[in-house]
Amino acid sequence: QVQLVESGGGLVQAGGSLRLSCAASGRTFTNWAMDWFRQAPGKEREFVAAISRSGDNTLYADSVKGRFTISRDNDKNTVYLQMNSLKPEDTAVYYCAAARTFGRAITAPYAGIDYWGKGTLVTVSS
Repeated sequence: QVQLVESGGGLVQAGGSLRLSCAASGRTFTNWAMDWFRQAPGKEREFVAAISRSGDNTLYADSVKGRFTISRDNDKNTVYLQMNSLKPEDTAVYYCAAARTFGRAITAPYAGIDYWGKGTLVTVSS
């Protein structure tokens, strides 16, 4: 069992920045590729970013490329999502997730995800 707890969400104005954190506990953190997803009000959940076990490889949704950066600190069992140049369209609940295989859980229904966090809300105002 892996537990994932997101933090760092909040209210930010358009153009601002925010860093989300996801603390993992349970099975060995380095066994898992990690992902960020988001779900906006009235929308389906969508893939945001992924990072490999070593942190050497990353993937991003087109909507966030150049603005968001995923990273991980395996010594702290934590994955991060640095969000810059935020837009109102980025408003969503952001979910941390763990997967066995990097890059295989980027399309709905995200069957490659083994564990989900409960989410943290990010609100971007105009």
